[in-house]
Amino acid sequence: MLREAVFLWLANHLPKGRIGTRARYETLRCAGLRLAPKVIVMGPIAITPPGVGNRIAIGSRSFVNSNVRFGGKGGVTIGKFAQIAPNVAFETSSHELAFECGYSRPPVTAPVVVGDHVWIGTGAIILPGVTIGRGAVVAAGAVVTRDVPPRTLVGGVPARFIREVREVTA
Repeated sequence: MLREAVFLWLANHLPKGRIGTRARYETLRCAGLRLAPKVIVMGPIAITPPGVGNRIAIGSRSFVNSNVRFGGKGGVTIGKFAQIAPNVAFETSSHELAFECGYSRPPVTAPVVVGDHVWIGTGAIILPGVTIGRGAVVAAGAVVTRDVPPRTLVGGVPARFIREVREVTA
């Protein structure tokens, strides 16, 4: 846990640019993140609670912009060629809606899965247990509470279907 915290701090304080990006990639791998080749993480990123960096996997040629938050113990898997905008939050832990008087609400933890070629817009929040299908787009500011089918655009609070997204073939 201390090792992850030290390497995460170091990665978050590296300069922008080609050298800083390459060093950030290697430093985040040392922090325990499972990064495929050619992943770009602009940073800084936040991982809470400490010690769960090994539950974050990002596929090749994906791009993660600045101020992205990975919260909870459920784990986040991001596919290949994904584009994650600034200020996106992946929240994998929450609480039960029902309560018992005199007790805290019990926690709920579930992984988040982001498919290949997904684009998540600025400030979107992805909640526990959500799977975002291949080629889908999540609009800026959306709060995603349920699965997003492949090749669809969703937006709003809570996120709802807007329209289909076509796949361009060469």
